[in-house]
Amino acid sequence: MKKKLGILILTIFIGLGFAGAIPYAFSQPATIDDEIAELNNQIQQQKKQMDEISGRQKEYQQAINAKKRDQVSLKNQLDILEDKEAQTQLDIEKTNLNIDKTSLEIKKLELDMLGVDREIDGDKEKIGNLLRLIYKQDQISSLEALLLNGSLAEFLNQAKYLENTNEKIRESLQELQRKKTDLEKSQISLGEKNQELLALKKELENKKESLAYEQESKIIILEETKSSEEEYQRLLAQAKKEQQQAEAEISSLEQSVRRKLSEKDRNQLEGGSSDIAWPTSGRYITTSFYDKEYPYRKIIGEHPAIDIRAAQGTTLRAAGDGYVARVKFDGTNAYAYIMIIHSNGLSTVYGHVSSVSVEQDQYVLQGDKIGLTGGAPRSVGAGAFTTGPHLHFEVRKNGIPVNPLDYLP
Repeated sequence: MKKKLGILILTIFIGLGFAGAIPYAFSQPATIDDEIAELNNQIQQQKKQMDEISGRQKEYQQAINAKKRDQVSLKNQLDILEDKEAQTQLDIEKTNLNIDKTSLEIKKLELDMLGVDREIDGDKEKIGNLLRLIYKQDQISSLEALLLNGSLAEFLNQAKYLENTNEKIRESLQELQRKKTDLEKSQISLGEKNQELLALKKELENKKESLAYEQESKIIILEETKSSEEEYQRLLAQAKKEQQQAEAEISSLEQSVRRKLSEKDRNQLEGGSSDIAWPTSGRYITTSFYDKEYPYRKIIGEHPAIDIRAAQGTTLRAAGDGYVARVKFDGTNAYAYIMIIHSNGLSTVYGHVSSVSVEQDQYVLQGDKIGLTGGAPRSVGAGAFTTGPHLHFEVRKNGIPVNPLDYLP
């Protein structure tokens, strides 16, 4: 029976995969417990501060929404930008707190894992002592044990002790399996937390860029209008006219260009890839599709695209295989764009182009350079009124604007 027990214990050890350490009833040093308690306290404080910031952000959002309902004016627009700037600064502060909180959670996980490691070491030693005791008892015959103990009662007590010891080993091994599982889960959680930390740091960089963009927008508006309400309204009216002209042109071109394609061209078009890729290396979106926060929604209309942050002179690439249906570019600062039609009824529009590298009716492949973008105020192709360099990117399905994010990888 004892040989079977020895084989069982060896099998369990192999199954658990322990090369070094295992736990049972081994208490962590008080210093680790104290440090974990302090970390938990700090984490709760960070959460409380983040909740307070969320409340302040909500107040700014309510103020922004109220101002949007007011009549459109230069002062009103500047007030909205100031509130958005304050809101973004709070967002940065909140993200910094989240980074600190996640760093504390990582440290706590590492301490938890260290504690379990120490428990495993202690328990392995205890189980080893029990196994050595059983091994020694296995070397003594029943007769020898009876003679050594001097009485049958003492022999029975010895046998009962061994039985209890074997039960203790079984319980210890079950506890070790649980702790091993917990340790593996903690290792997975640690990896996830480290990934979360990296994502938060990237988010922080984006928010800082957003703040700079908003601050720049305010400066641009003041420079463009010379703080004149009349000039502000004139620029808005001009921008609205440009957008309406582009919208009418794009809508009418969609079907007419497809009809004009020869059978060979249509076959080439339908034989190409229908995938849509990002047209710029950057992927940070400053204005989303039909964005309710779009500052000129009441004047120019809905925003049927996404705006992708792109420095002046950023390389612009075809989002998919297709024919260049329109190149609206005259080298002035009037609104300039490129339109490409693709298979499956899709088309893409690239607004605020500062240079073009393609011609109408040209067939392009996904990733081909088609020009440069930018959209910085008063620059070539920017249009009457922009608040910072970016690419205006549309995706249309059978001529109707659709959310580009539904097609982009």
